Amino acid sequence: MFVEEKKWAVARNIQRYQRMFGRRKFLGMMATGVAGARGSWAISAEAGEAFELPMLGDLHFDRLEHHDFDWMKQAHPGDVKQVENYSRVTGEWSGKLLEVAGQRVKAARAPVPFVLQLGDLIEGLCGSPERARRQTTEALAWVRQANLGVPFAMCKGNHDVTGPGAAEVYDSVLVPFLNQQLGGVDGAAYTRSAGDTLIVFFDAYAKGSLAWFERLMAERPPRRLIFVIHPPVVPYNARCDWHLFARQPAERERLLQMLGKHRAIVLCGHLHKYNCLVRRTETGKFAQLAISSVATDPEAKPKDERRGLAAYGPDLVTLEPKHSPETEAARRALLEAERPFIERFEYADTWGHALLRITRDSIQADVCRGLSKESWRSWNLSELVG
Repeated sequence: MFVEEKKWAVARNIQRYQRMFGRRKFLGMMATGVAGARGSWAISAEAGEAFELPMLGDLHFDRLEHHDFDWMKQAHPGDVKQVENYSRVTGEWSGKLLEVAGQRVKAARAPVPFVLQLGDLIEGLCGSPERARRQTTEALAWVRQANLGVPFAMCKGNHDVTGPGAAEVYDSVLVPFLNQQLGGVDGAAYTRSAGDTLIVFFDAYAKGSLAWFERLMAERPPRRLIFVIHPPVVPYNARCDWHLFARQPAERERLLQMLGKHRAIVLCGHLHKYNCLVRRTETGKFAQLAISSVATDPEAKPKDERRGLAAYGPDLVTLEPKHSPETEAARRALLEAERPFIERFEYADTWGHALLRITRDSIQADVCRGLSKESWRSWNLSELVG
């Protein structure tokens, strides 16, 4: 971007925030810091360090022309129908859900630093670096055209880096987009902070991410931690071997203890289901909230609802009886081993978005089904972790 273009972009952002918050509040925000600098954004003293985050789960932006189907039929034959479905969902529903996120920004009662997306922005599996670049470029154009009114922040999902050339395109196209949106981003792992709240965007698909997180917590221990990651940290349904470090118990234990110590709020996607749970560790407990934004039932009518500690256990594998039957015994064992550490549990098969309201004293999450902006589930996440 040329110097004059940068000046124009800065002026445009200043005008936008003045319109959103009023000139007086905007000047108060500027007095407390510059948005994007050193991984922070400004929160006005008048707002009491309060802010809101519209949150979207997996989106899997896709179009049929993004794929080499001859390659797919050979390399990923089981994903062909999935690509066809995601292409349909992109055309029929995903744009409408982005509009809802934009409406949330306009109706916000506190500053909105960005719209948060939990990974798998795109479907991937394109078959060539050229097609991967086209899909990513079109997805980012789609986000820009939504005119959300604030930046767009996301963590890395597995589909974002799946297929020939996808990982390289993520680094060369998507990371620069995030840096353009947020400032100070040079990779898939980064942080944002406001007051005493630290938001960590964790790269679940890169070696060294756990060590990076450990150093971060040692150098910059937060009073309040929001941990944004694509796959869940705690298993919660039939695909209970799809959580982070599922086959690396030592690494998983290190992560769990850190999350417990800092009473983290974990936000995740990946399994395309709603879940809220509390997990106990030796150092403390943390909460995990998962949502999906991939449209299924147009009315987003919840299915397979489960609630209460009695609902958490090996029988969760029956939610998807056709999923990997040869691993059922192992998956049951994983859930049985996890059960003693679960303090609260809720699950449903539904889609939509969530709105986080962060104040000095609490983190409130309202989960909404489909395109509705009415709360279906409401949690005081800070209260859950004490």
